[in-house]
Amino acid sequence: MSLPSEQTWLVLHHLISDLTKKGYEIPSGINSEMGLIRSAVSSYKRDPSHPDLINGLAQAEMSLSNIQGIVLSIAEEEGDEYADYWLDLFKQAMKGEEVFEFSKSRSKFLVNAPPGLTTGRITLKDALAEERVQEIAEWIGLIIEFDDDNTIQLHGDKPDLKAGLKEMGSFFLEQQGD
Repeated sequence: MSLPSEQTWLVLHHLISDLTKKGYEIPSGINSEMGLIRSAVSSYKRDPSHPDLINGLAQAEMSLSNIQGIVLSIAEEEGDEYADYWLDLFKQAMKGEEVFEFSKSRSKFLVNAPPGLTTGRITLKDALAEERVQEIAEWIGLIIEFDDDNTIQLHGDKPDLKAGLKEMGSFFLEQQGD
């Protein structure tokens, strides 16, 4: 199942990549915001009934609209035909049509990696207390995604990611003692 917001994210991702290749400067902060949006959409898809995730998706969609406006104004510098092409893709995405596919990868955590952020993955033998991981992630400033009870993806700036992995290293020690 592909959500309109997912397709809009993909169109934006491709447009940003294309504009960057053409030498246009994308405002700072957009790549990290795109990562947060991707994470919010992925989280919503895992549990579409959770109120916090519904609110997160709504905020992500507002952010997508803001970024879309900024990036389309940059695209207009390339010419009307170029901007119209991308605008048509955005319209298709909003209708729920599949414009782009997410890249296929055997490594699940690479598919959802937010652009501009470093990603790490932890797989443990035993399930973790979700609250402990969330506390550490919030304290250090990381985005976390749970693939399942034993596998966690962490996204953030490289120094923060290293600090988070170091802090979570105690989880490995606890499991060795069992």
